[in-house]
Amino acid sequence: MTGLGMMGARILPATVVGLILLFLAFPILVVIVVSFSSATYLTFPPPAFGLKWYDAYFGSADWLRPTWLSIWVAAAVVVVATLLGTLAALGIARLPRAARVVVAGLVLSPLIVPGIVVAIGIYYAFARYGLVGSPVGLIIAHTCLAVPFVVTSVSASLAGIDPRLEQAALSLGATPRATFFQVTLPLIRPGVLVGALFAFITSFDELVVALFISGSGAVTLPRRMWDDLRFQIDPTIAAVSTLTIVLTVALMWGAHLLRKHAERQVTKQA
Repeated sequence: MTGLGMMGARILPATVVGLILLFLAFPILVVIVVSFSSATYLTFPPPAFGLKWYDAYFGSADWLRPTWLSIWVAAAVVVVATLLGTLAALGIARLPRAARVVVAGLVLSPLIVPGIVVAIGIYYAFARYGLVGSPVGLIIAHTCLAVPFVVTSVSASLAGIDPRLEQAALSLGATPRATFFQVTLPLIRPGVLVGALFAFITSFDELVVALFISGSGAVTLPRRMWDDLRFQIDPTIAAVSTLTIVLTVALMWGAHLLRKHAERQVTKQA
């Protein structure tokens, strides 16, 4: 193969991948550009640029109220889902293999079942106990959706731990509680933190369940954005979407860094 042919063999795959990435990212780029538009309606390309719609967002109680509710609910979900998911992962790791597969499948089922099916089930269950339209109902529902992400992340960290470390601590006289806090938890901490970040993202960005159970008393930011798209459609929603994208990307990047840190820990341990 000539030098020109070898160069073409390298450039062609990179070009195809670049075009695919551009195709996937183009709608996001359009939203970001439109968020800086000075027009009074959604238009692309914008006639001029400015921060008009960011000012409208930060100056509107109708937008800030659901934003703070989403943040508060997501923070509560992080605490509850991280605790339950970590305990579930530890319990699953100590089950016999046959039982482990069954229990893990049940815990991870919210990731498999279509979101609309989960939302309908949650709505009928919560309506019976008066949880529809309350922040508590949102926290419980979002926790059910976030726990599988925590279990997956913590289980991956547990799989990279040498069980002889725990056995050595126990043989030297450490109690099970001391072994967990001084040996196991420091080793799985990156996985726990990654699970917590995914729990926050899951709750903060969740829409389908919120449409069913938020009612009029617990409107989250995604629900407010949905209502705006249906009834108003002004460029403020582009500004809100851009801020949400930035937050999500920042949290995903943080999760990536934590995973890299966990991989380095496993490599050192090996």
